Amino acid sequence: MRYVDALDRTLEVKSPPRRIVSLVPSLTEALFVFGLEKAVVGVTNFCVEPKEAVAGKTKVGGTKTLDVPCVLALKPDLVVASAEENRKEDIQALVREGLPVFVTLPATVAAAIDLMEQLVEMTGAGAVGGRVVKEARRALAAAQAKREEREPVRTFCPIWRNPWMTIGPATYMHDFITVCGGVNVFEWRHERYPRVELSDMAERNPEVVLLPDEPYRFSAKHVPEFAAFGDVSAVRHNRIYLLEGKHLCWYGPRIAGSLGYVSSLIAGGGA
Repeated sequence: MRYVDALDRTLEVKSPPRRIVSLVPSLTEALFVFGLEKAVVGVTNFCVEPKEAVAGKTKVGGTKTLDVPCVLALKPDLVVASAEENRKEDIQALVREGLPVFVTLPATVAAAIDLMEQLVEMTGAGAVGGRVVKEARRALAAAQAKREEREPVRTFCPIWRNPWMTIGPATYMHDFITVCGGVNVFEWRHERYPRVELSDMAERNPEVVLLPDEPYRFSAKHVPEFAAFGDVSAVRHNRIYLLEGKHLCWYGPRIAGSLGYVSSLIAGGGA
């Protein structure tokens, strides 16, 4: 079968790979859930789920500090990479050495589910992977149906602090929040991850603030920073939610549960 990746490169996979190196934490988790633990021979330091299963796998460096010789030594017949999380130079180095590299970058929830389906087919994951994909599609349809039943909720979701940064359009997190019934208050910005000030946030009066614990580790100690903006709806109505960042940015087997959870937060179900 032939597959076109995020860099518009065509990858031909003639048979299910027996030695996989995954450089994308969320897709590492997906491969294990699909039952491919034995096939996965290398992962990054940031591939932390499933915890016990990845512990015994060879670590090939960080997502942006890849140990290319280590990857080569593992002799993979498939490398799963990310156009955003991995450095272009590292991907090019692997390709030059003749490794089959599948580069990913889903910008929507629907595209992430399609990507999972591709991985299922590519790896021969079969029934288990198929069930995960079907569950994600059902959850997406349900979230979209609920979104149509109510007014969109103005939502602010920072991903960094000092400087404050948030999400712009054409990102997975932006689409995820939209699917869950939110409207990103910075959707008008053209950058993928624009810098902002909390005063900018206040001007847009979000009804919900989501504070994920990755990539920046937001915690309860950061909530008081919003107290100075008492006129903001989310502050006034105590709708600032701390949540696991994996709900918003890990595309893979978590999609179904995360759609339900975040949809509930945005709709007013509470944390």
